[in-house]
Formats: sequence, C-alpha cells, structure tokens
Amino acid sequence: MPQSGGRERDRLQRDMVLKRTKDDAVTRLREILRTNRESRTGGTYAVCSSHPAVIAAALQRSLADGSLLHLESTSSQVNQFGGYTKSTPSQFAQWIHSKAKTIGLPASQLLLGGDHLGPFPWRNEDSATAMAKACGLVRDCVAAGYQKIHLDTSMGCADDPKPAISERTIASRAARLCHAAEEAYRELRSDSHQPVYVIGTEVPTPGGEMQETGAPVVTRADDVHRTFEVFQHAFLKLGLDAAWERVIALVVQPGVEFGSNSIFEYDRAKAAPLSAALESHPGIVYEAHSSDYQTQQALTYMVEDHFAILKVGPWLTFAYREAVLALSAVERELHQNTSGRRISEVREALEEAMLQDPTHWRPYYQGEDQELRRDRAYAYSDRCRYYWHHPGVQQEITRLIDNLSTRPIPLTLISQFLPLEYQAVRAGALQVLPEQLVQHHIRNVLAVYADACSVKRSA
Repeated sequence: MPQSGGRERDRLQRDMVLKRTKDDAVTRLREILRTNRESRTGGTYAVCSSHPAVIAAALQRSLADGSLLHLESTSSQVNQFGGYTKSTPSQFAQWIHSKAKTIGLPASQLLLGGDHLGPFPWRNEDSATAMAKACGLVRDCVAAGYQKIHLDTSMGCADDPKPAISERTIASRAARLCHAAEEAYRELRSDSHQPVYVIGTEVPTPGGEMQETGAPVVTRADDVHRTFEVFQHAFLKLGLDAAWERVIALVVQPGVEFGSNSIFEYDRAKAAPLSAALESHPGIVYEAHSSDYQTQQALTYMVEDHFAILKVGPWLTFAYREAVLALSAVERELHQNTSGRRISEVREALEEAMLQDPTHWRPYYQGEDQELRRDRAYAYSDRCRYYWHHPGVQQEITRLIDNLSTRPIPLTLISQFLPLEYQAVRAGALQVLPEQLVQHHIRNVLAVYADACSVKRSA
C-alpha cells in the first residue's frame, strides 16, 4: 500500500506539472508515450491519409472522444512540388487547421506529422539532388507547423550501390534532414514545442508490401541497439545533441504487413525479443508502419508490446471504397429504371482512370487481366486511393450522392449493402444520409485503433 500511494502521489504531481505546461499536441503525445513505457497501456494511432472523407471522419472521431488527432502526410502525398495531392505542406496544414476550426476541435488535440520524409519521391535521381529536395521538404514541413517528423532515408537513390545502402549512410542522411528541420524551427522563432523525431533503417515500403513474398522477418534486438548507436553518432557529429533528446520512436519491422490479397498477422511470441530490447532505451517506443487490417486483438498486443504509435492509411481509404461502391449498389436498386436520371458509374470511372495512368498500381499487382482488374479496385494494397481525386471519378461520385439524395433510402437496402451502418441507424446513432453513411464506415476502422490504444470517450 505505501508503494501504491507513492506512485499515486507521483502521478498527481505529474498531472499538476502538465496542467501548468502549455497544453499542446506534443505534450499530449509525449505523455501518451511515457505512460506506455511505464504501464504498457495506451498509445496513439496516426492517420496517414489526405483523402477529404478520411480527414473528416478522423476529425469527428477526435472531437467525439477528446483524443489526440495524429494526422500525417507522406512525402509523396504532400511536398514542395505539390505531390500527388497537388498540395504543399503549408497548403495541407492550412486546410487541416481550417477543417479542425470549423468543427471546433481544439488546437491542443491536433498533431501534424510528416511520414517518410526523405528522398523517396526523388529516388530515381542522384543522391545529392534527391537529398537537397528532401531537406527542402523537411524545412517546409517544419515551417508549416508540422511537429512530428519521420526521418526516412532508407531508400537508395539512382547513384547508390545496389541492392541497399549502408546503415551509416542512412543515419548520416537522416541527421542531415534533422539539421535542416532544426534550422527551420530556429528561423520560426516560435514558442511552440520543437519538433520530435522518429528514426529507423528497417522501414517498410510506403503503401505496403510490393510483392506477395511471404511474412516479413521481425527486426532483431541486436539490430535495434546498433541502430540507436549509429544514429546517435550521426546526430552528435552534426551537433544535434538537443535534437537527439527529442527522438521519441524507432521504426522497426514487427512482422506485420499486407500485400494485394494477404495480411501478415502480428505474432507476439516472435516479437517478444524486439519488445524487450527497449528496456535499454528509456523514453523510446516503436512506431509500427503497415499496421492496416490487423485485428483489434493484434493491435492491442502491439500497443502493450510498446508499439505505441500505430500508422494506418490504406485501410481507411479501403473502407471509403467499400462504402462508395455499396452506395452504388443501393443507387442501382433505387434508380435503375428511373427515366430521366442517369445512374452513376463510379467503378467504371475509377477503372478508366487507373488504366489511363498505371503509375501508382502497375509495380504492385501481377496476374492475368481479370486478376489485375479485381486487384485495381479491391486489393488490400488499395492502390486505387491515388485516383479518387481524378476529375472523372469525382464527377461520378457527385452524381452518386445527388441520386441518393432525391428520395429516402429504404432501411432494407442499408441492411443489405451496409450492415454495420444499418445497426447504427437502428440504434438511433446515424442518419440515413449518403455522406454520413460513408463517414460512419470509415469511423468503424478508426474505432478499432482507438480501442487498441485505450482511447476512451471523454465525459
């Protein structure tokens, strides 16, 4: 009892200090990670998506449960040249903050991060050019108010030795990016928290497994210790001692991944030595990439094993696609024989856009024509997420929503094509409106992560 009482007094004192500290997102994040290291409970999930419907669902979820909303854009989605979303870091940040302000989400609940910030988008160029662009991206992200930076220099460039670059090269390049970030922060002369960093060398390919090659190998504990040693040396060599103290997480391979039609599940026993390795590194947690499609139990185990930051992206746009195509089926039942109203062709428009520009899916899918057609729309890799912004696809989605807004949707059709939403409607928790049905379907995925991270609805 005396020990328990002492721990309780310490907790109350920490809470009082936190209340006196500026209430911002970085403070909340670090408290979540500290609690995870101390009690093996609690974590945060990072929404890695730029899709408007996903962003809206995540904002609403955070507003409802009072949790930290951890949003990240990748170097391919958003960069100084626009990325595939045609947004710069400043434009993306302004858009997110505007959306948050509109719904009344406090600034202290919103953490913007950069995912895979490094030379990846320019990996087909020489390393000097690619790294110069990567440094520019990191500067722009910090200047735009990004507070969590994943330094990812694990991918080789055009002039790098094959098949892989050395760990020392990866660490040295990451330190250069960190130096650029620190310079950008000093130029801001801001009173907000300085950026926190995520490092690592065994970083899964952005977007998921490229080939169905079998379960990935779990990172060894010895590799964790060596990675920290190499990165610390690289940071200190550039005078980044203070920044090193703000490294909060390491990206490793816990054995989870997904391919076109397969999911590699978390095996807690195999990851046990990896989890135990953190005992030598106080204040550090693991950041789990490619955690999409894991079961809630698996995600809960991962959080307990100090994978306290869970990245999710493709699963959310996968859910968006499920809902949109389900609504397309509802539309056909309602309007197939209605004169004067053309049925939308979302699926057809999506297929046409992907065939016109195969850049984002061709390297990821193999098989006969019928298999490729199926994977383009339905694969776990969810490469169709790169095409929702296409004008032709957007036109058909608008037509779909307009058609479904002309008359009430029978509950029997909701039950048939969107059974989870049917239950919410019957419980009085959801209105039968197309946009709300889509939002709810995405929030179902977010709920899995919230429960794994022990996020409780606030009073």
